[in-house]
Amino acid sequence: MNRAVRIHGYGGAGVVRVDQVDVPAPGASEVLVRVHAAGVNALDWKVRQGYLQAAFPLALPATLGIELAGEVMAAGVSVTGFAPGDRVMAPLGRLGAYADVVAIAADKLALVPPAMDYTQAAALPVASLTAWQSLRAAGPLRPGQQVLIHGAAGGVGGFAVQFAKAAGAVVVATASSSSRAHVLALGADRVIDRHAERFEEQVRDVDLVLDLVGGDTLDRSWQVLAKGGAIVSTAAPDIVARTPAGRRGLWFMMVADQRQLTEIAASVAAGSVRSTIARVVAFDALAQAIEESHSGHGPGKVVVDFTR
Repeated sequence: MNRAVRIHGYGGAGVVRVDQVDVPAPGASEVLVRVHAAGVNALDWKVRQGYLQAAFPLALPATLGIELAGEVMAAGVSVTGFAPGDRVMAPLGRLGAYADVVAIAADKLALVPPAMDYTQAAALPVASLTAWQSLRAAGPLRPGQQVLIHGAAGGVGGFAVQFAKAAGAVVVATASSSSRAHVLALGADRVIDRHAERFEEQVRDVDLVLDLVGGDTLDRSWQVLAKGGAIVSTAAPDIVARTPAGRRGLWFMMVADQRQLTEIAASVAAGSVRSTIARVVAFDALAQAIEESHSGHGPGKVVVDFTR
């Protein structure tokens, strides 16, 4: 059996179905992985709703999910470095992670540290790589720079706070009041309540805004930028069109990086970087978890355990 969580059309939670699909055969440079856990991301509900179909057209039905952790079942003839039984994790760089068995390009895979379980590993690929890369998309981070992170309590935001602080930045974060203590514990110098306070009245001369929220939050962020500052958004594909004259706005998309992911996973396993899992859900609850990622959840990342 190869269960796959798919959409046959766009819409609400009701369009998500569990189908039986063929087990794929790995290509020459691919690895066949038995999925044990996968991360739930905002992209799941955005794709499901059809919000991204103009930018990322899909052939339907389409299997959702963009990151996973599991066990190698087989490797293509050109693959070196991975063998059956290896514990691996990966961002797919495409849809398709929500299936029992997935074929993945070997160069996207990283080994899971021995002390880390599959649910912990599944929470890392997209969030940690997005945080690391997006913070540097507009140029190198320098000590003393002021960085404003919108959506700091989420999976990406939590890593971004830690990575920016480790680089010597002054980190200002927006989050809900219930997440304030969590974000401060991750290293933020200041947390602004996104519901009760207007961040544009609280901060200015920001060198880098990391926008993980989009919408009105992005539009209000231009006024806080320092001269030469930039906004990097993972939430607004149309940011370039929305960038005022004389300002700098960049749309960011994460790329798989085996070396980076291996290094970050080692830091998480060693305890020097904190990975927060909001909750772990069973496979049968995945459709509801995707819906709830739309309305919000506790700090950190939601993970689906395929063995439950």
